Amino acid sequence: MAGGKMSARQKMINLMYLVFIAMLALNMSKEVLSAFGFMNEKLVENNISTTEKNALAYDNLATKASEQPAKFGPLKAKADKVREYSSDFYSYLGDLKTKMISEIEDKNDYEVMDKTDWLDAYFFKGDGYTAEGQEFLDKINGYRTSVIQVLGTDSKFVPVLNSRFSTAEVKVSESEKSVPFLKARYEGFPMVASLTNFTQIQADIKNTESDIISDLLGGQLESEVSMSNYNGIVQLDKNAFYPGDKVTGSVVLGRYDPNLKPSRVELNGSKYDNFKDGSVVLDLRAGSVGEKDIKGTIYFMENGEEIPVPFKSTYSVISKPNAPVVSADKMNVVYRGLQNPISISLPGVPDKDIKASAPGLRKTGAGKYMMSPQGGTSVKISVNAKLADGNSINTSSTFRIKDIPAAMGTVRNQFGTVRMPKSGLANTPIGAGLPDFLFDLDLRVTSFKVKVPGQLAIVVNGTVLNAAAKKALAKARRGDMINIFDIKAVIKNNSYKIKKVLPVNIELTN
Repeated sequence: MAGGKMSARQKMINLMYLVFIAMLALNMSKEVLSAFGFMNEKLVENNISTTEKNALAYDNLATKASEQPAKFGPLKAKADKVREYSSDFYSYLGDLKTKMISEIEDKNDYEVMDKTDWLDAYFFKGDGYTAEGQEFLDKINGYRTSVIQVLGTDSKFVPVLNSRFSTAEVKVSESEKSVPFLKARYEGFPMVASLTNFTQIQADIKNTESDIISDLLGGQLESEVSMSNYNGIVQLDKNAFYPGDKVTGSVVLGRYDPNLKPSRVELNGSKYDNFKDGSVVLDLRAGSVGEKDIKGTIYFMENGEEIPVPFKSTYSVISKPNAPVVSADKMNVVYRGLQNPISISLPGVPDKDIKASAPGLRKTGAGKYMMSPQGGTSVKISVNAKLADGNSINTSSTFRIKDIPAAMGTVRNQFGTVRMPKSGLANTPIGAGLPDFLFDLDLRVTSFKVKVPGQLAIVVNGTVLNAAAKKALAKARRGDMINIFDIKAVIKNNSYKIKKVLPVNIELTN
């Protein structure tokens, strides 16, 4: 169209044609800008509606927590944290939007929001980011990490949060390399597109709150009516039988609720006040040999009225046991270096007439002993019981002796591989623990080694990174795996030497 010799009239026609095409492109661009603006308005309206619904849900949970603190108190504590983190992030985005369009007189004139220079200058500096751009990334990552910490890494919302608030690199097309999140989503975009994007993130925050609070409430209510809360209760016609007797009775379902407290209890014709965690705690004397009744009424308040729930059972008092009972309170082994509780008793025989002996065994109370294993792989406890008729019963039980298992290094009470930001690791104490171990041991870390990729391993005395370790950590990058190993730990007030503490790894999130 521009080649060859053309008349002045043809040149004018061609020029008008180009202007016409440019005008069409310009009009299409402004229509797109307006479409973004209208989408932003819809998102704003939706956020207002969701905020109101969330407020009602929070109020509902607060009411339930005040009425039934044991059931709903922990859920409210989680919800309050999620609400706090969400409010902070939502407000930050609102301030960012206000700042971005502050110089535009008509906030609804989306056709003038076609420039890219404000956000390009605010987020980017050369090939890197400004402090504001890095803050934006940190806000997204911090919100995601904080909410996951509240809910737990095993929560079903972890994949949702990782998806909604991802800052991973973006692959623009199949043939191109991945582009950093901030550049792919905000560099060179019209202002109105970024405005709508920020409002969409606010919508994600509100939807996340709504999903979590609904799940917390729904999960607790579902748990209350779940059949898993019911126990099969065996009701025998009597609780003692002679050889050859028929064992008769019935099995019924009973729901256990530790938070359901009666208004009053009558037991065997008298007022009874000993109840705890939803149960009437029986504390009676057996009396003479024979069959005894336990009967009474539990009263509960319902709609301002007392509802009586009667109960009745029987038990038998026997005169003479024929075998002693020896049991380990923790498990069928005893651990070297620890005080292992042992119970030794014989039904019908006073504690003063029972004698127990073994290497390392000492008595601490009626029927209660502590075992401190010595050498070897097993220990035998011998028991002599003197019966009321003057005869004696002698028996023994053998327990295996085991060493305390290897401990595991921890960061924020998490084992294995832990994901966290670099700034958090710098001041987070390194700990040690024994997951699923039956004894609660107070382990204290005395030293450890830290290895940053590309750096020499550094020895740290104490529980927190020293200056040299922090210097090495400063050179690490997102995705690097920091190895904490050769951890030394001791048991507080115990001379037993922990043989091994397994390492813990930290994957840096920024």
